[in-house]
Amino acid sequence: MEKTLFTSESVTEGHPDKLCDQVSDGILDEILRQDPTGRVACETYVTMGLLIVGGEITTNCFVDVHKTARKIIEEIGYTHPKYGFDFHTCAILNAIHTQSPDIAQGVDAGGAGDQGLMFGFACKETPELMPLAITLSQALSKRLSEVRKKAILKYLGPDGKSQVTVEYYKNKPVRVDSVVLASQHTEEILDKTGHNITQKAREEIIDVVAKPVLKHWVDKNTRYFVNQTGKFVVGGPQSDTGMTGRKIMVDTYGGTVPHGGGAFSGKDPTKVDRSAAYMARYIAKNIVAAGLAERCLVQLAYVIGYAEPLSVMVDTYGTSELSEADFIKLIRQNFQLNPAGIIKTLSLRRPIFKQTAAYGHFGRTEPGFSWEVTDKVEVLKKQAAKL
Repeated sequence: MEKTLFTSESVTEGHPDKLCDQVSDGILDEILRQDPTGRVACETYVTMGLLIVGGEITTNCFVDVHKTARKIIEEIGYTHPKYGFDFHTCAILNAIHTQSPDIAQGVDAGGAGDQGLMFGFACKETPELMPLAITLSQALSKRLSEVRKKAILKYLGPDGKSQVTVEYYKNKPVRVDSVVLASQHTEEILDKTGHNITQKAREEIIDVVAKPVLKHWVDKNTRYFVNQTGKFVVGGPQSDTGMTGRKIMVDTYGGTVPHGGGAFSGKDPTKVDRSAAYMARYIAKNIVAAGLAERCLVQLAYVIGYAEPLSVMVDTYGTSELSEADFIKLIRQNFQLNPAGIIKTLSLRRPIFKQTAAYGHFGRTEPGFSWEVTDKVEVLKKQAAKL
């Protein structure tokens, strides 16, 4: 088919799952500030009035879990009972214990912290070399939070979601077909029935949130769905339970490519679920940035306690003149794929992870996202020319 549609979604930082991701990564960062080699697998659960932090942590430092969690909840914007969750009054339980010695003996020797498979991807649909649908979805969710925090739309609450359907023609994105925005809000924008937001509020959200982000991608035929149930007054943990690691497609490529299944947040870089996924993105992005392919998918696979990957796979979807064997040779020559090498290459023993926990781990341009750097382009070009 020449014409196809593809959809990706995102959520705001106030979504219950993302709240949990940020608490888990916030605790990880606090540990890495004091103990760069600390072992962290931190999970968070949130529901009405209650947040539980658990997992396995081995460190020589002290982190005030309650204080850290409350600060993050406050920064997100749950600062008043009207949002159904409040950093002042929510209960917080700490159920953290130490890492299993059976796991530690394999990781201490330089091996991977777990088995599993990880994917990295890049394509030329956006300047960030990311798929367009997830890039626009992330930008919409970020804009929802921005207009709330800047009091541009004072009635918005912290919880929210976005979704974008992109139309492709001959595998190239040409327009946005539909846009979904769902945002928690106060009762002040309800109509007289009390069951729906006003038409004025709907149009305001489209004009202030959607159009400045989507720009030329939308046209007169683009469909908008804003709080499609009618209203979204009850939101956040009062409405939905949240858990760390439940937004893995939002965190990555929006469903464009496969996902290995391992979540990122709350995990220190010895966990290849996270660090090898970052390395796979780093590899794929540099390959595409070097002009060696239009699209590139990289898979890495590991076993617990063993340093080198069990397999390396590359798929360029017919957009490259090089063979998979050529790419694997380039990768082996230019990228360190064992956990210690990945950590060193990407400088992952830094407190940089809380900022990754909302609005995607990939395609980011802020400082700290070392896996987004395209510093291997020239060497890849030179070596590829000799193959």
